[in-house]
Amino acid sequence: MSRIWHSLRQTLLAVLCDRYAIVVMVGAVILYSFFYPAAYRHQVAGNLPVLVVDEDHSATSRELLRKLDSLRVAHVVGQPADLREARAQLEAGHAEGIVLIPANLERDILRGHPAKLVLLGNGAYLGRASWVLGSVADALGAFGREAAVTQAAFMGAPQAPPVTLVQRPLFNTQEGYGSAIVPGVAELIVHQTLLMGIGVLLGGRRLVLGRRLQFDLPTLTGMALGFGLIGLFGLFWYAGFTAWVQDYPRGGNPLGQLLGGTLFIAATVAFGLFVGSFFRTRERAFQYIIATSIPLFFLASLSWPAVMTPRPLVWLAQLLPTTSGINLMVRLNQMDASLAEVSRELITLAALLVLYGALALWRLHSPKGTEGIKS
Repeated sequence: MSRIWHSLRQTLLAVLCDRYAIVVMVGAVILYSFFYPAAYRHQVAGNLPVLVVDEDHSATSRELLRKLDSLRVAHVVGQPADLREARAQLEAGHAEGIVLIPANLERDILRGHPAKLVLLGNGAYLGRASWVLGSVADALGAFGREAAVTQAAFMGAPQAPPVTLVQRPLFNTQEGYGSAIVPGVAELIVHQTLLMGIGVLLGGRRLVLGRRLQFDLPTLTGMALGFGLIGLFGLFWYAGFTAWVQDYPRGGNPLGQLLGGTLFIAATVAFGLFVGSFFRTRERAFQYIIATSIPLFFLASLSWPAVMTPRPLVWLAQLLPTTSGINLMVRLNQMDASLAEVSRELITLAALLVLYGALALWRLHSPKGTEGIKS
């Protein structure tokens, strides 16, 4: 046991004394926790350009134009003469949406006839198109309710609808892009920085020795514990402090987070030791992270549904700790899931811990090995 604790202290000291390792495993985690979520502070896009084609040229259409231009999300940047010209500007990227006000809009409203408005959006950027279309549609809906009052002055008050739809988001209360993406990316940042730090230390040590690294079991256990403590610090820094400071959904099932997060970090450390055993230099760790970060996030199926992913990639993704770990932590922290509801992810992470733990032992363990990670 004393040798395990000695190896643990030696590993932590090696991280603290290696400027590359400390920057990657601790510095990058803290810096990212402030700078990355800051880009999504407002949660929604704002002041996006919209075109209005006014074929009515009435007092009613001008009032509608003023309402659209007062939106925070959208800003009217032009009034083309016809829909063809507006569409050309939309396809050229000069606007995110088009509102077509047809002729005789005011006349139809005053006569009690149904008036129609046309709303077109640019789907090249789904996030921006969604916010433009949604916000403009809300403004048009408010305008329609005011038009109903005008109609009532001429036609009599309309009968109220028997059912009113009220929509309230359950978890992402602001329906913001940041709340949907940042929590999952945070787990990926912890995973990647932990792997990079392990790779930097193993690759640097192997370069110095000029041979394949070998450790006895107590030394390897202490190393794994040291890396695991650093990984848990990063994981709960994001799940707790960063989520609180940036005001993202948080706080659901803390005991489940402790169990699931520990299992996620343990599987990540085992995976990192196995992968890092192949690095001959510390630079290989940086190359690995640059090449894999975006694919790992998409394979986690948090931003891209698994049903739209080829089945072989879905199966391959189950071999990565990030796939189960990201979904596990998001569900436990943001959605207050119970352990039973994330049992599949827990079992998968436990299996990966055994799998990569055995592979790491195969690559790094030797009864005669005594070379620890030194500063």
